[in-house]
Order: sequence, then structure tokens, then C-alpha cells
Amino acid sequence: MARILLIEDDESIVSSLSAFLAAEGFETERADGRRAALRLLGEETFDLVLLDVLLRDGDGFSLCREIRERYLLPVIFLTASGDEGSTVSGLELGAEDYVAKPFRPRELLSRIRGVLRRCGKENRVIALGRIFVDTDRGAATKDGEPLPLSALEYRILLTFAQNKGKLLSRERLLDEIWDAAGDFVNDNTLTVYIKRLREKIEDDPASPSIIKTVRGLGYRVD
Repeated sequence: MARILLIEDDESIVSSLSAFLAAEGFETERADGRRAALRLLGEETFDLVLLDVLLRDGDGFSLCREIRERYLLPVIFLTASGDEGSTVSGLELGAEDYVAKPFRPRELLSRIRGVLRRCGKENRVIALGRIFVDTDRGAATKDGEPLPLSALEYRILLTFAQNKGKLLSRERLLDEIWDAAGDFVNDNTLTVYIKRLREKIEDDPASPSIIKTVRGLGYRVD
């Protein structure tokens, strides 16, 4: 799970953004200024820094320079100052991106993922509501508890997670999983395994809210 240090004074932004990122499978730690940020960076490990330009006890630009030089971490600026001069200054200091407030959470999420990919620190945990699929460990949890999935059930869930929001036909699913269990998987077997998977991950398997059937076309996970 990628860890993000959020250096931000605005409590409302901290609260909403931390909750949003947690739901997407990221762990966030908040620092309310320069001194708190440097203390945390010296004590803990992070994959990316979200940094406001205006801090209560310092200048975000100089802090960015220090973070890049001492900790070699990617930085994305979050700032109310979106003029060209500020943007250029931030990027010249080594920031990976510069996002002006107010920002749309999903746009910021896309930029975070892009930076992590470029830096080789892509988040390996995919969130599906209260379910988290850890692609490094080959395991999944619901509400923090491990899900007892077979190899084939995990492969089906992983395929859905990697194609979140997309319609997947039964043919596409069969292509993805046909050899996951070392045996041939036919259409009837797929139906059985999706039923078993729903019984393990859905609150109400008879009325699924995670793996949704698109009648006549396939399945979709949002």
C-alpha cells in the first residue's frame, strides 16, 4: 500500500482528501507544517508527498527542495496559486506535478497514480469499496479481515479489480482465468465460481452490489 505524506494546513481538505485516498487504497499521514513534515520524513517511510505552497511555519517551495535533496521523494504541489510563475517555480524545484485548488479528487488521484508509475512506486492495492486487493501479496481483505479465496476466485476478483468500471464479457473472463487453477474452465464453471465469490465478498449475494451482472453482456465492478 503506497504511503502519502500530506503537508497541508486546511483541515477540511485534510479530512476529505484523506478519506478519499483511503477508499482508493492509499495510506495517508498528515503534517500541519514544515517542522512536523521533516520530523515524519525522518521517522517514517513514504512513497509520495502532497505539499501545499503556503505553510504556517515556512515556505513550501524551500521545503520541496529539501525533500527532493534529502529524501528523493516525488512531490506534487497543492496550491491556491495556479499562476504560470508559481507553476514553473514549483516544477523547476523538482516537483513532479502542480495542482491548483480547488481540485477534483479523481483528477488528483489520476495524477498521483501517474507519478507513482513514473517513479516505480505504483500502488499495488486496489480498492473495491470495503474490499482491498493486494496484488503484491496475492490476497484480499474485507473490512480488514482476510478473505478465504481459492486461487481461481482470487484471479477472478483480481481481473475485476484491474478492470474497475469496465464491462467484462464472460468470454474475456474465461480468457483471463482459464489456466489459473491448472484445469480447463468452461462457461458453467465460471458461473459457479462467480457465485462462490459473491458469497464471500457481497453483503447480500442475492442482490450483489460489487460484482454486478449486465444482462446479456457480462459483468461490471464499479
